[in-house]
Amino acid sequence: MAYVVPMPGAGPSVLPRQTPLTVISPQFLATYPVDLIITEKMMTIKEGAFTVSDVNGNLMFQIKGSLFSLHDRRTLLDGAGTPIVSFRQKIMTTHRRWNVFRGDSSDAKNLLFTVKKSSLFQMKTELDVFLAGNTSNEKAFDFKIKGSWGERSCTIYDRNNTIIAQMHKKHDLKSMFFGRDAFSVTVYPHVDYAFVVAIVVVLHEINMDRSGLD
Repeated sequence: MAYVVPMPGAGPSVLPRQTPLTVISPQFLATYPVDLIITEKMMTIKEGAFTVSDVNGNLMFQIKGSLFSLHDRRTLLDGAGTPIVSFRQKIMTTHRRWNVFRGDSSDAKNLLFTVKKSSLFQMKTELDVFLAGNTSNEKAFDFKIKGSWGERSCTIYDRNNTIIAQMHKKHDLKSMFFGRDAFSVTVYPHVDYAFVVAIVVVLHEINMDRSGLD
């Protein structure tokens, strides 16, 4: 299966970034807004929580993992089944921290970024993203996610408070008929949309109802 280029979405009317934002790979950059449809499904023993398609229904990404894997490991695959990034939850932390690595690795040298809750107790969703090269000792975030996961309405900002992507609930007959929870993510032009999907994966995992410290 060949790599699928996403179809342009309706997207916001915004000026493209002067500097492309690449975290995972420049192959995931588009010169136009990209609308990705994320469909949640029941977690199984061998598969993850959702699939990602473009507005035409072409499979862009999927999650593989396990309910009982060590450190709750997940892997993001592209439409051809190639591992893009892997996720590993850091256990015994109070802010629900996940580390994201390049490919199918969990080696520290392949760390791309870390995501954690901004504060221990939250009424609304707020997460901080720190790139691997961030030397501020987590005093200054690189990206922030704010909004309401329950309403599937979150916005991702860069450190300059510029929006790079937005989530919103998707309501259509198909999702209502099959009882599936679907929402869309609009990724702004010249923003690494695989990076945005990876953030959404962690956002999903952090907001799952889990017991204990993670």
